[in-house]
Amino acid sequence: MGNADYKYPEAGAECPHRVEVPPPQPFTKSLKTSLKETFFPDDPLRQFKNQPASRKLVLGLQYFFPIFEWAPRYTFQFFKADLISGITIASLAIPQGISYAKLANLPPILGLYSSFVPPLIYAMMGSSRDLAVGTVAVGSLLIASMLGNEVNANEQPQTYLHLAFLTTFFAGVFQASLGFLRLGFVVDFLSHATIVGFMGGAATVVCLQQLKGILGLDHFTQGTDVISVMRSVFTQTHQWRWESGVLGCCFLFFLMLTRYFSKRRPKFFWISAMAPLMSVILGSLLVYLTQAERHGVQVASACPTNPDRPIIHVGPPQNQYVVGPAELDNSDWWIGNLKKGLNPPSVSDLPFGSSYLPTAIKTGIVVGIIAMAGFHRRFSYHQEGIAVGRSFAMFKNYHIDGNKEMIAFGMMNIVGSCTSCYLTTGPFSRSAVNFNAGCKTAVSNIVMAVAVMFTLLFLTPLFHYTPIVVLSSIIIAAMLGLIDYDAAIHLWHVDKFDFIVCMAAYLGVVFGSVEIGLVLAVAISLLRVLLFVARPRTLVLGNIPNSKLYRSVDQYPAASTVPGVLILEIDAPIYFANASYLRERILRWIDEEEDKLKSAGESSLQYVILDMGAVGNIDTSGISMFEEVKKIMERRDLKLVLANPGGEVMKKMNKSKFIEELGQEWIYLTVEEAVGACNFMLHTCKSKATTDDSSMV
Repeated sequence: MGNADYKYPEAGAECPHRVEVPPPQPFTKSLKTSLKETFFPDDPLRQFKNQPASRKLVLGLQYFFPIFEWAPRYTFQFFKADLISGITIASLAIPQGISYAKLANLPPILGLYSSFVPPLIYAMMGSSRDLAVGTVAVGSLLIASMLGNEVNANEQPQTYLHLAFLTTFFAGVFQASLGFLRLGFVVDFLSHATIVGFMGGAATVVCLQQLKGILGLDHFTQGTDVISVMRSVFTQTHQWRWESGVLGCCFLFFLMLTRYFSKRRPKFFWISAMAPLMSVILGSLLVYLTQAERHGVQVASACPTNPDRPIIHVGPPQNQYVVGPAELDNSDWWIGNLKKGLNPPSVSDLPFGSSYLPTAIKTGIVVGIIAMAGFHRRFSYHQEGIAVGRSFAMFKNYHIDGNKEMIAFGMMNIVGSCTSCYLTTGPFSRSAVNFNAGCKTAVSNIVMAVAVMFTLLFLTPLFHYTPIVVLSSIIIAAMLGLIDYDAAIHLWHVDKFDFIVCMAAYLGVVFGSVEIGLVLAVAISLLRVLLFVARPRTLVLGNIPNSKLYRSVDQYPAASTVPGVLILEIDAPIYFANASYLRERILRWIDEEEDKLKSAGESSLQYVILDMGAVGNIDTSGISMFEEVKKIMERRDLKLVLANPGGEVMKKMNKSKFIEELGQEWIYLTVEEAVGACNFMLHTCKSKATTDDSSMV
């Protein structure tokens, strides 16, 4: 970097262009434009323009219920593909639903209920052709952790169950509200690094908690941190059941082997999809034939007899059913011996007057955000909800409206909370199977719901002998895919701060709790956003040899600075939060440049050009900062020059009279024009000074 090789442009070679002030607009028009850009960037109402009232009604129905749009074009060929896809994802949904409900400390039958009603709602209101709806492990863990801090699922099972329904209701209300109000961008505050760390930490915690089922332990800690879990495991070594451990390791190996095989040979994706259901069937047969429950292998129907156990009733009297035990020893919920039938209504079980209402609202908001987070990494196991649908839509070249998806998710959770379901979203693993199976439309969700309905009506007694260890193995196999080592390594190589955010979330979840990890990661992410706003970059620009381009001298070491001129680029909008910092930073750049010129014995600094191309907006604090900088520079015999200010910046500087104070002649369209004008003034002043000296002689 230097100015020895700088070539001066020919003075007056080009007439500089005037920087115009945008024509004034009425306040109402400006406000309307701003609101439209903020809440309707995709202009969803354009299809309604110039349409008759009847057509607008049809388009409105198709917008909120996309099934009315694609159903008339549905063919038998589509149905055959959707039938195969639906049966395939049902084989995955049934064992996963049972396992994830157990993870949420809820009756496993609720996992089946949640795979029946919500998919039907999404098939009518969802816009993704590939998304498969169901429960997810991380959402289940959040419910267990956040509700479990207030209500013990074993001591107060009925209260806990009702709070789970209420949490699902508020999650749905929150999701639908974001969709209706076009506030989907709120979800983007969960950065990619935050999600990688949070999901990895949650998966680690879930895997450790499944040691209870793998080792056949009767008593286990309620804590989710790794220290509590490991203490609970190793203080009960005398109660470890080797039969259960061997069986669990065998099924876990089987599940991981099928996943590995399906990844190596994508044509056989159905093998890994069928593996969980096959594990449940094989495990149940093994227990039944060998009577393994008598040898330390816990089964899903096992419940220590306790005549004082409170019975939990859900729904109206004719449909009441027992949902689980209430022993203080943290025994598992069981599946068998339940009344066969479809989802009983649970509207009357939503405790809006409960003293735990704030807890349900808080938990609903958190799990609602996690369930629909728009994570931007394509095809990663930590995706859920909207991001999954967008990933598959990209491959099939169709569009998904994120806000419309939020409405669909919200409505299926609201309806689900009234029909004995808990939180549902679009899990990646199930959606990937649906996609690979060749689904064509959301009818695959309807087929899955019908398969689950058939299970609820006729097959629930068959789960009587399901080993708990098999359910634990299914959960561990699913969770291992959530720990994205490659993403963490990628963050380390690309952005160390993102890696810190990721590890903060991971360590917060593993050594604290899911709430601590999430809060810590979001806090660090928001701190980074504030630092970006409050500490914007300022760069010194130089001329790239043999061109008219001016770029950062740090990025282009060969760029030469202009003698007597300091060119600075401000790389962010100027607001009250960064105005003071920019004032101090600009003055520091000037001091450093003057010291450098003085030590090199070169000509003194005369002009400071500020490249405003990246300054999209400015507020009154920013304008006051410019006024202060101008006054300080004038006292030091320096001239402030602005280059490439945007329309919004020019409009506000014009209204504040700063343009009049600075002078329109010192505002240029490009850095090149500003440098040319400054050089012209420098040469003119120098020539005039030389002429005056000659005349005096």
